[in-house]
Amino acid sequence: MTKPTGFLEITRRDPDEREVAERVRDFAAIERRLPVLTVREQARRCMGCGVPFCHSGCPLGNAIPDFQDAVERGSWAEAFALLDRTNNFPEVTGRICPAPCEAACVLGIGDQAVTIESIEREIATRAFDEGWITPRPPRRETGRRVTVVGSGPAGLAAAQQLRRAGHRVTVIERAEKPGGLLRFGIPDFKLDKVWLDRRLAQIEAEGVVFRCGVALGSDVTLEALRETEDAVVIATGATVPRDLAVPGRELAGVHFAMDFLAPQNRVVSGALAATPIDARGKRVLVLGGGDTGSDCVGTSLRQGAESVTSIELLPRPPDARATSTPWPLWPVMFRVSSSHEEGGAREFALRTTRFVDDGQGRVAGIACVAVERRDGALVDVPDSERVIEADLVLLALGFRGPEREPVASVVGESGLVLAGGERFETALPGVFACGDARRGQSLVVWAIWEGRRAAASVDAWLEARPLRSEMLAPEIPF
Repeated sequence: MTKPTGFLEITRRDPDEREVAERVRDFAAIERRLPVLTVREQARRCMGCGVPFCHSGCPLGNAIPDFQDAVERGSWAEAFALLDRTNNFPEVTGRICPAPCEAACVLGIGDQAVTIESIEREIATRAFDEGWITPRPPRRETGRRVTVVGSGPAGLAAAQQLRRAGHRVTVIERAEKPGGLLRFGIPDFKLDKVWLDRRLAQIEAEGVVFRCGVALGSDVTLEALRETEDAVVIATGATVPRDLAVPGRELAGVHFAMDFLAPQNRVVSGALAATPIDARGKRVLVLGGGDTGSDCVGTSLRQGAESVTSIELLPRPPDARATSTPWPLWPVMFRVSSSHEEGGAREFALRTTRFVDDGQGRVAGIACVAVERRDGALVDVPDSERVIEADLVLLALGFRGPEREPVASVVGESGLVLAGGERFETALPGVFACGDARRGQSLVVWAIWEGRRAAASVDAWLEARPLRSEMLAPEIPF
């Protein structure tokens, strides 16, 4: 490292974002790029730890100190080569990952962590700008046929890895375009679809075939794929939303978050003229405080909502890392997303008891009670009932698992596809699973990791050889 004391002398600086008053008027990306010299200076804050806990914080095992060192020296191509070894889509993770690597940064124990995510984003952006991200077709063809079901980050990572190993890969996707939640679930102000489309162009040029508008279960069955393909990878994601079974759930104006977000994404892309669920002029309640709930807040504000309120069941987290999640664990603490910065109110420790009827079959608000922790459980606070008025209620309560019927033969009692162990193989020979369909709702970095590991297992199974750890070597695509 050229400046061993950089972490002592340089203050953390995150990339700038567009002004709130400007960005809420459109769906364009909110982030701005830092000057190159500033990014290099931020890389100098990396301590080059003898035991880099950021590696374990990142499921992909990105060589973070190494690419930070390359950035510090201005060796951007080297930095990208290091990042590309472990991460298929750094242009995505650099924009939407919550950065568990930063939570595990040693510098973060007593200071602000290194800006790992934004530096990763800058590396990937520069790689596209410089033309370093090019198709890498396989050096040999195996003749084996593999179908990947689902084109989210897990499915795309599996497909790209398998194709680079020489297999003939087809991805089937029920939507009209590939990308899964990356395309239809995450708003453009967080992930401009230009990055997804540029990466998809690379994957297609490598020889992966996409068949969109094909749904597992109705258009093709798992059993049929087993007969025609040498292997199948289930990467359908966890698309079944968690519901709220309280009186009034049937009222008009109560919607799942994805039923609200996906049409707006189609409007932004030009595929849809107008969204069927519009927050304009409405009092919006968002039940759920995770990333999906935050996306609902930002989208509602851009649509012109009269007001937006986020409601969470759990009490407000502490401002600093909770003692229950010590370093290097992912910390329980109060967070403010870019959407929350843009406006709206947030309320905590409220349990919805029913949806209020306006007398004409539409929602007029929610009835709720305050809750508090007692002996590790949430209990209602006496005499705390209240009504919060609303014209639109969005349920952002997470996801249970994949749709059961198309994969019923390999789903367990948990609702997830049973494909345990390092092989990611189901009870059906030649059928594998990865991503949220297998592990449940999780992060994009976990989805990419699962796709890569599932691909390595499929390749080993097809070639009838053991799964080798050296498959992670740079000259081999896994």
